[in-house]
Amino acid sequence: MFGLHGVVSRGRYALFGVVLFFIKHNLDRLLAAFVFKREWTLTSYWKPSNIFSLPALPDAEVPFYGAMLAVALVFIWLGVVLTLQRLRDAGLPLWLVVFFFAPVVNLFLFLLLCLLPSASAQSETVKQPNNWRRSLGKFVPTNQVGSAGVGIAITLLLSLAATQFSVIALENYGWGLFVGVPFFIGLVSVLVYGYHAERTVGACLLVSLIAISLFGAMLVLFAVEGVICIVMAAPIGFVLAVFGGVIGYAIQKRIATVSHNAPTLRVCAAMFALVPLLMYAEKLEQTAPRVLPVKTSVVINATPARVWRHVVSFSELPAPTEMLFKLGYAYPLRAEIEGRGVGAIRHCVFSTGAFVEPIEVWDEPRLLKFSVTAQPPAMRELSPYASIKTPHLDDYLLSRGGQFKLTELADGRTLLEGTTWYEVKIYPEDYWRAWSDPVISRIHSRVLEHVKRLAEAEQTEAEQTARR
Repeated sequence: MFGLHGVVSRGRYALFGVVLFFIKHNLDRLLAAFVFKREWTLTSYWKPSNIFSLPALPDAEVPFYGAMLAVALVFIWLGVVLTLQRLRDAGLPLWLVVFFFAPVVNLFLFLLLCLLPSASAQSETVKQPNNWRRSLGKFVPTNQVGSAGVGIAITLLLSLAATQFSVIALENYGWGLFVGVPFFIGLVSVLVYGYHAERTVGACLLVSLIAISLFGAMLVLFAVEGVICIVMAAPIGFVLAVFGGVIGYAIQKRIATVSHNAPTLRVCAAMFALVPLLMYAEKLEQTAPRVLPVKTSVVINATPARVWRHVVSFSELPAPTEMLFKLGYAYPLRAEIEGRGVGAIRHCVFSTGAFVEPIEVWDEPRLLKFSVTAQPPAMRELSPYASIKTPHLDDYLLSRGGQFKLTELADGRTLLEGTTWYEVKIYPEDYWRAWSDPVISRIHSRVLEHVKRLAEAEQTEAEQTARR
């Protein structure tokens, strides 16, 4: 188990993998609970932001994740060694071990290696297909176009069912949906495509890309999602479909014309079973998302007292010119307030509705801080239909609070900082934050620039009046 050479059978690989994971998870759980007084669940392994961003962590977090990483090192080594030995035994390229480090994808790789028989054992005898496999073989055309079409059609239907299960039944937008489904599409479409004969790597990758593209189009056509969300998910979807296509190519190349593709059938069935199981397990283990800040600032040629009035409430903003907002993202229109001081209710009206913001700190003219008790949808989906209702528009991108901080500079100007604290309940969290952070920052800029124009115009008018 500590040497890079040799082979391991699928049975021993499965046994060692399950036992090692059982030991490691319980070590992690006990270390987290008894030493650091915190919770560690199965889905904690699927949060790269927590594991691979140690330099960016607050100082208080570094000891915990440093200790977790130290415990993980020996298990990482054992996992790599066993995976290399199993790849060698199955007759697959050893470089596929890189997928051992990909969250969620490594679960698919583990299951694949538990299913595929030894290359030496399979080469000794060629079993005759049973009636069921002969019938399925007739269902998949032998020509390239036909087999590609059947492979894509099968994966699209199964993936649509899995997507509806995650979104409608579980109300969960997670790793199973955004990682498991694209990977499944790329893998299974290529395995069916190569059912009768070995295909080239270029052809296999083309099939996986066509399959994921058609899947995105199908979600729009069936009003499951809008165009904007599909475009946002496209980068991760295409990458994972290619990952699946690469592994599918390696498998179909290895088993082409051997044993009448019995491994292909087992792999396809197991992959489809794993996707909804992964979704369900993720739903059961769901933890509260992190509440994270987005801060934007601007320097205003006016005193804090003048800026304050336009922060508390502001007049109608001009129509947006940014394509971002024209495509459907919600944008601010105006701000209104009922009352003064702590307990007053601020309403920031957006293009999709109003945020309700009870004031928590009223430190005039330095700090205005508020919570958010109600908010409108984050966007209007771009769709060929008049309107579509997708669950993630309401409760999956939540603003928890915000503030405006005014700091008087030495030259009499004001540094105005706007901060929003929000959470994303869509995973992988860091992937979606790469989209949401810039959008929120642009919303900030739209408000801050408007406040800047109003305050500076008032300041200029006051100075001109004083000179007269």
